[in-house]
Amino acid sequence: METQSSSKTNWFRKTDTPVVIAGPCSVETEEQLVETCKGIAATGKVDMLRGGIWKPRTSAGNFEGVGVAGLPWMKRVKEETGLPITVEAARAGHAEMCLAFGVDVIWIGARTSVNPFSVQEIAEALRGVDVPVLVKNPINPDLKLWLGAVDRFEKVGIKNVGVIHRGFSNTGEKVYRNRPQWQIALDFMKERPEVPMICDPSHICGRRDLLADVSQKAVDLSYDGLMIETHRDPDNAWTDAKQQITPEVLGKLITDLKLRLMSEGDVAAQDSLNFLRQDINEIDNDILNLLVSRMSVARKIGDYKKKNDITIYQAKRWEELTKAAKEKGAAEGLSEEFIDKFLRAIHDESINQQEQVMKG
Repeated sequence: METQSSSKTNWFRKTDTPVVIAGPCSVETEEQLVETCKGIAATGKVDMLRGGIWKPRTSAGNFEGVGVAGLPWMKRVKEETGLPITVEAARAGHAEMCLAFGVDVIWIGARTSVNPFSVQEIAEALRGVDVPVLVKNPINPDLKLWLGAVDRFEKVGIKNVGVIHRGFSNTGEKVYRNRPQWQIALDFMKERPEVPMICDPSHICGRRDLLADVSQKAVDLSYDGLMIETHRDPDNAWTDAKQQITPEVLGKLITDLKLRLMSEGDVAAQDSLNFLRQDINEIDNDILNLLVSRMSVARKIGDYKKKNDITIYQAKRWEELTKAAKEKGAAEGLSEEFIDKFLRAIHDESINQQEQVMKG
């Protein structure tokens, strides 16, 4: 895929090719940052450099970034590569320091966007300043919270606001670091189609072997760009080593992306329908994931019943379940016949799963 960075003076403007943002998860040393960013720039596939200066961490004592000391290094790579730079701000003071060092775009992390007070404080620090802002989705799947964070920046006069889809925390997730839940991002795009949507496959995947597939899916869904964590020596990165890739791998990943562009007339005719169909696909995937989780619990129940000599079929439990489901379904416009068939299919498979455990 060819990225025409020279034509993207206003990178928020939607173009025929996705904007690519790349750089290390954490700015570690000046040498590491400069070498990584020069390698990224040499690919000719990247429009903006990112770097984590302040790193909100789960546990105390983990590396939390070099802080303001890294901002002159970011300014240096901007000057030496000619590419704009973006840095995460988690506090109002961070945003002010970013402005002082000529950071072109400020992004708001998922741990910050979940807190309206923190978002408002940063927004106030940027009031009256013409700087683009990117808002990552909150760690929990809350569309209104995400929309609200964008609204706070717009209300203080920020004209260029975009968003980053980086996935959502889910304790039952087995494949991704953060479950994509694509339909939430698609819902955002339907609510605010004029707001650019960037995908962060690094944080969705948590592992580099999934990056290409998730990046391609974002492109297929007409996302406006990608933010991919890139490091000169990913295996020895100080943070998130498993999800980072080298500049060379990044260049190949971007080159291998397949763009599926339609004519302008086709877009006008099919856009809404395609969004709805994609919603169906993603919801179906979520339903299947939930069914897998449900059957896992059913097997645990079967094991408990086996150890305690309890019969598999519990009539009272079944009656309570079906009654509650039919009432809820009727309230939402679903027919009793559909709910009955749906529950019976799930119940039959649950019984089957429990029987397998009992026989084992």
